[in-house]
Formats: sequence, structure tokens, C-alpha cells
Amino acid sequence: MRIRKQSVLLSLLLVSLLAFSAHAEDMTYDLEGTVNKALKDNPSIEASRASALGAEEGRKAARGAFGPKLSTTYGYTYKDHKKNVGGVPSYDDDYYTLTASVSQPIFTGFNILSTYQKSELAKESAELAKDQTELALILNVQENFINLLIARENVRSAQATVDRLASQLKVTQAYYDVGLQPRIDVLRAEVQLSDAENALLQAENARETQRARLNTLLNLPLDADVKYMGELVYMPAPMDLEASLSVAAKARPDLLIARKAVEIAMKDLKITESDFYPQLAASFDWSRMGDHPQVDGSEFATTEFSEWSTKATMSWELFSWGTTYYAAQRDKQTIAKLKAEEAGTWQEALYEIKSRHLSIAEAAKRIKVAQKTVDSAQEAYRMALARYQAQVGTNNDVLDAQADLSSAEASYTKAQGDYMIAIARLYKAIGEKNPGLATAAK
Repeated sequence: MRIRKQSVLLSLLLVSLLAFSAHAEDMTYDLEGTVNKALKDNPSIEASRASALGAEEGRKAARGAFGPKLSTTYGYTYKDHKKNVGGVPSYDDDYYTLTASVSQPIFTGFNILSTYQKSELAKESAELAKDQTELALILNVQENFINLLIARENVRSAQATVDRLASQLKVTQAYYDVGLQPRIDVLRAEVQLSDAENALLQAENARETQRARLNTLLNLPLDADVKYMGELVYMPAPMDLEASLSVAAKARPDLLIARKAVEIAMKDLKITESDFYPQLAASFDWSRMGDHPQVDGSEFATTEFSEWSTKATMSWELFSWGTTYYAAQRDKQTIAKLKAEEAGTWQEALYEIKSRHLSIAEAAKRIKVAQKTVDSAQEAYRMALARYQAQVGTNNDVLDAQADLSSAEASYTKAQGDYMIAIARLYKAIGEKNPGLATAAK
């Protein structure tokens, strides 16, 4: 019995460990995984999806106007006495009626068609707005993910600085103890180490702040133990300026939304101008009556207690003091305004894409310069340390070389991060979704 209980406990423990392992694995994300998780769970995406679905339902509602409409009524009337004609009652004091009507628009001056086409455009515009929201979220997550990688590198660099200064302090203290260095060198080494430790604390705080920000974008608890995997890497620019402009003209959501706005305004003009045309419709009516709820006639109408009729109608408003004419002129001016705004949107897109390419080129040059600076600073620090240990250099030389090395590492890290962010911003500028910057890495 005891062995059986132990087996059950071991099985439960194994299941728990497997579940914990699966959960832990689910909480590990690279750049692409982080973006995809945000696209799935971020509340802003849920809102944009709901808006797009609402626009689709609006399109379906507009489509229904093409078909016939069926209506029915059921009524009861009571009169306080029967009216006599020649001493004979002519109708009942209890009177029930049932009617059904079917109406079908035939021609509405293109009003129904234009309204439906407008709802289709509104649906497409809502979907483009969802794409725009997704692009903004992708860039937001990518920037914060890259900033987390920068923060990690800054922590690593700050820790290396602390280690170097702590080692230098030990050496300086030892030299001071044997009378080879003055006390001021020890004090300066202590000050430099204290400053480096403060910088390390700030770097660690920036890293944790960045982690919390990513957690919120993924709709996770602030303190969720998520492992964000990645490193700062150099990748070639995805495309040249001409190709970027070509992609943007076809894919950038705000440009497409601006075009849709012009098309929607044109449909509004069509709807307004529909009042210039005659309106044609057809209908079919059927009714029954009686002195009982079954509406099956009465003593006064034992037969022919039901009837039907059909008709076609045409109405045409010939004059309305210019109401329709001036409304149409208003819509035309709206179209002109939206076309001008579309042109302005394209100009802004041109500037943004050009600036992104310039940022990429600048960051790439900075990476090359910073890499050389780091190599030189490392060699200068090594030489200053060796000269100090050989007692042919000063403590100030070592501390200055150490400060130059820390500054060079920070510049290199920032240049790498700025380059990756510039790549991400270019994708946003051209309207292309690339969660992991995979294309640029090829």
C-alpha cells in the first residue's frame, strides 16, 4: 500500500514538473515570439479587431437593403355598439384584422448601391486601421525589445567596469601599503569604483524597467518571469529608397486609408445625387378580418373576408429650392479636401522613409567607428595597466583609459541598438509587418 502511494505521489510530482517545464518554455520569447504574443493578446489589437468586425456587420446590414422587406400587423378594435343601417346591424363591435406587406425597391437613384459600396469601403478602411494598429504595436514591441538588449549590454559593460576598477583599487591599495603610491591615488580609485557601482545600479534598474514594459505590452503581469532571448546584431538594410517607396505606395495603411476616404466621399456624393432621380418601388399587400381572433370572417362577411393587392409606385422630387444641388456641391468640396490630404499624407511618407534610410546609414557608420574605438580603448587600457604594474605609468593613466573604454563600449552598444531600431522603423514606414526582422537578416 505504501509503495502504491509513493508511486502515485511520484506520478503527480512528474506531471507537475512537466507542466511547470511547459509553462516555463512558453514564457521564453525571442524578438519574433515577443511580437507575435503582443499581436495576440494586446488590448489595442482586440479593440481594432472589434472595430473591423463591426464594419463587416455594417456591410452586411447595407447589403440587406437590396432585398424585399416583409412586415405584418395584427389588430383588435372594439366599438361600444353596433351601427344599424335600416334597422339591421352592419358590422361587429369586435373586429380583428391581420395584414402582411412585402415591399421591394426597384430603383432608388443608385442610393442603395452607393450606400452598400460605401459600407464595403468602410469595412476595408477598418481593416486597414487594424493593420496600422498592428504596425504601431510591432514597432513599439521591437523598440522596447531592442532597448532591453541595449540595457543588458549596458549592465554587462557596467559590471566589467566595476570589476576592472575593483581590481585596480586592490593594486593601488597594495602599492600604497608598501609606500609606492600616494594616498590620493587610493582615494581616487575608491571614488571611481563608487561611481561605477552607482552606474551599475542605474543600468540594472533600466534593464528591469524595460522588462516590465515588455510584459505590459504582452498583457502579462509586471513581475512575470519572462525570458527574452536575443542579442544585438548587425543586419543589412532590407531595400533601397526606390524599392521602399514602391512598397509603401502599395502597403502603407495610412496612404490606403486616405485613398479609401476619397472613395467613400465619392459614394456620399452619389447618395446625395440620388435625389435627382425618380424613385421606383413595388409592393404586395394581403389582409384578413373577422370577429374572432382567427380572423376568419363574421356573420357580416362569411366569404371574401381576405383580400390582396399589388402596386408599383414612382415618386420624383422635381424642385426643393436647391437643397440637393448645394448638398452635392458640398460633397464635391469634401472630395477635393480629402484628395489634398491624401497628397499631404504621401509627402509625409516620402519624408519619413527617406529619414529612416538616412538613420540606417548613419547608425551603420557609427557602428564601424565605435568598433574601432572599442578596439583602441581596450589596447590603451591594457597598455596603461601594464605600465602601471611596471611602475612606469600612473594610476591616473589607468583610470583615464578605463573611462575611455567604458565610454567606447557604451557608444558601440548604442550604435548597434540604434541601427536595429532604424531597421524596424523602416519596416513600419513602408507598411510591412516583419515581427522578427527576418527579411533584413537574410
